[in-house]
Amino acid sequence: MSDLLLYVLIAAALAFAVSSWWGVRRLKALHIRSAVREAAHEHGLERQRVAVILNPIKAKADEARATIQRACLTAGWEEPRFFETTVEDPGHSQVRAALEYGADVVLVGGGDGTVRVAAEALAHTGVAMGLIPLGTGNLLARNVDLNVYDLYGNIQTALFGHQRFIDTARMEIENSLTGHSSSHSFLVMAGIGMDAEVVGDTNDGLKRAVGWLAYTEAGVRHLPGRRKKVAISLDDQPDQSRKIRSVLFANCGLVPGGIDFIPQAMIDDGMLDVVVMSPRSAVGWLAMYAKILFKHKRHLPVMSMYRSGKVVIRCPEPMPTQLDGDTSGDATKVTVQVEPRSLLVRVRDETARLGARA
Repeated sequence: MSDLLLYVLIAAALAFAVSSWWGVRRLKALHIRSAVREAAHEHGLERQRVAVILNPIKAKADEARATIQRACLTAGWEEPRFFETTVEDPGHSQVRAALEYGADVVLVGGGDGTVRVAAEALAHTGVAMGLIPLGTGNLLARNVDLNVYDLYGNIQTALFGHQRFIDTARMEIENSLTGHSSSHSFLVMAGIGMDAEVVGDTNDGLKRAVGWLAYTEAGVRHLPGRRKKVAISLDDQPDQSRKIRSVLFANCGLVPGGIDFIPQAMIDDGMLDVVVMSPRSAVGWLAMYAKILFKHKRHLPVMSMYRSGKVVIRCPEPMPTQLDGDTSGDATKVTVQVEPRSLLVRVRDETARLGARA
């Protein structure tokens, strides 16, 4: 069977899985699990000073603003302070202003990029972050078990819910050809290689129309391609020489569509789950797809998984990188390290969460 035919079959399987509501529900049931080890706790505040970092271009931004204002007024608190993001500043100065304001909780209304920028500034401060998911993927919200379609419920959780500490991670990106270097936090999943190519090549118009399914279309287009040689070091051990299509660094493993991409990943275990993907052909991609979709435990030579607190990857030619679904430039070296229990996040209390699943 030719690779072209297999790629067509993979595309058909993906289309079937994401277009059938019955199938998606079955997959969600298969992949439901807890991604945390420790129980949430009450925040213990009778009155709260609330700051909101809001991306004003999101579809439900105005509704979120009005709902937050009503909730704070009903609770008898002072008016919440809103700080809007811009194209030039996606949240850095806004979070600093919120902290200077003395916020007890910072609500973040936007997509994954806004949440990532806000979390970078809130990490290690002890100030809680409340999630108001308004984006396409809403990756962190899914991994802390929020219903990303329930705006009112998420605002109630952000203001009145319990809270827990979670890990964050940091990626240092170096490009020896250009001399450029940078360092960024991420919350869910970063990567180098094909996954970053897919993120960079996803059609924005299609993403607005069909949401996270747009990544599937881009992913199918990028299945053909050559493997590239890299050196991988885990926890400062000697390098491993590998030929890869992509390497993912996961703080947690749930992705849109109800799929638990990395079943062993926990968001508060102080470890990264590293996935090295090295398929040579469509057969390898098909085997990986089946393993992930149906949670097969058999080892695949084209898909290796490791657990590490620190990962260093060196490559002779620049490769694209991504952080929580945002492109982050080409790199000849990346250093990724976990920051254990560095961010305080508002979550649903366990009784409400379990009751919603019953």
